[in-house]
Amino acid sequence: MALFVQIESAEAVENIEKILAVDGIDGVFVGPSDLAASMGVLGRQSHPDVVASVRRVITAATAAGMPVGVNAFDPEVARGYASDGVDFLLVGADVAMLARGSENLAAAWVPAEDESGRASS
Repeated sequence: MALFVQIESAEAVENIEKILAVDGIDGVFVGPSDLAASMGVLGRQSHPDVVASVRRVITAATAAGMPVGVNAFDPEVARGYASDGVDFLLVGADVAMLARGSENLAAAWVPAEDESGRASS
């Protein structure tokens, strides 16, 4: 069994070295959505300050010899985290995938409206 802690607040990032020093912790996982909210940039997981905070955690965990993972919805940001050396990377979420699939179906089947508000073909 392994014990991973989630880093999901600005306070946790500020205290990452202390958190990593707790006996029994085997690794960390960063949740950038909640982290962004705690930093005042709700819904902006790719905000430069959020990305910098995630990178701070990656650096600290790597230095401590602990595996670190992160969730990244933006492909460019995900590639950056991969280059930074994360041990595992989640690149999607069920809600986002369902939303994109629904948008694609709607675009294919729901007629667009013209400027008058009438369905166009």
